[in-house]
Amino acid sequence: MAVRVDLNISLDGFATTVDQTPENPMGEDWGRLTAAYVSTRTFRERVLGDTSGEGTTGVDEKYASAYFEGTGAEIMGAGMFGLHLFGDDPDWRGWWGEEPPFQVPVFVLTHTAKPSIEFANGTEFHFIDTTAEDALARAIEAAAGGDVRVGGGVDVVRQFLRADLVDRLHVAIAPILLGRGERLWDDLRGLEQGYEVVSEVAESGTTHVTFRR
Repeated sequence: MAVRVDLNISLDGFATTVDQTPENPMGEDWGRLTAAYVSTRTFRERVLGDTSGEGTTGVDEKYASAYFEGTGAEIMGAGMFGLHLFGDDPDWRGWWGEEPPFQVPVFVLTHTAKPSIEFANGTEFHFIDTTAEDALARAIEAAAGGDVRVGGGVDVVRQFLRADLVDRLHVAIAPILLGRGERLWDDLRGLEQGYEVVSEVAESGTTHVTFRR
């Protein structure tokens, strides 16, 4: 069992964007930040339900497919689930429709009380108000020997990194500059100590950096 993180960040270290609008809740910058991942075969199949086999198959695809392999449970923040925009909507079931790509129990860290939601494909969302350590303990139990992935957002990931709870951190560094948002690396000086660090450049220009114990 390992605790894993996969994040898309910019060259200047930003993992969130600030250009969202009601008409475009993800923002144009988010599309630029995640373009390489969204283009992969795995994303198209697992997230968009496209079984045509279309999508990139190079280095970016290698990391995208590994994103889901061996995962027994997921942890995410309220923003990743969409509660920052739809917290008052009792019918909100997340961004992913009736077939969320996780297919495992997902623990959403939030101060908003909400009953659990279950989907036919095995995805279960459980809404909990607790610490990173307690959330991880619950996720490890639910994962039944599988890995626990901390999916985001950046606030949640930083909590787990500061608590030294992450066994593998993979960042896909897009060759773009955002200049604003929330940086992953702030107050994490010396994070690389205690990890083996390797990097690989994809055909898209994205640099994949992995910190592994």
